[in-house]
Amino acid sequence: MATANKNLSIYDKESLPQASSFRFGLVVSEWNQEITENLFKGAQETLMENGVSAKNIERINVPGSFELIYGCKKLVQRVHAFDAVIAIGSVIQGETKHFDFICQSVSQGIKDLNLQYDTPVIFCVLTDNTKQQALDRSGGKYGNKGAEAAVTAIKMADLNHSL
Repeated sequence: MATANKNLSIYDKESLPQASSFRFGLVVSEWNQEITENLFKGAQETLMENGVSAKNIERINVPGSFELIYGCKKLVQRVHAFDAVIAIGSVIQGETKHFDFICQSVSQGIKDLNLQYDTPVIFCVLTDNTKQQALDRSGGKYGNKGAEAAVTAIKMADLNHSL
């Protein structure tokens, strides 16, 4: 397990670039809402702890993880509106192959957005076998993947501005 013995919320705040001038879009799936709300809170709190004001964080909701791609696309198409966009979702293994199709489609879709547009889109989609695994990674014993995604968004926004 990739996150075993790793707390996703631990990072060195001093090593992060200055983020107070950056704007972030957060696209949040309503499916598995208990998980995605925790991820959103982790991302939002981390951005704000690093100097991003609430007015520089915009949230939109989409019905499910598959729709994250479209939501992110709409935000990145707003020229110069955001320095990075975070796609927040949770897909939990069920009894059918639906899990595989959704996970593959969402990861490919986010990858495609990163190739097509000049705004970094950060993948914060949990793809777990059980609800407990998702809870453990959205504020539970392994910390919060939303916080990790926010750190990544700050770093990628800074990278984009520095090149």
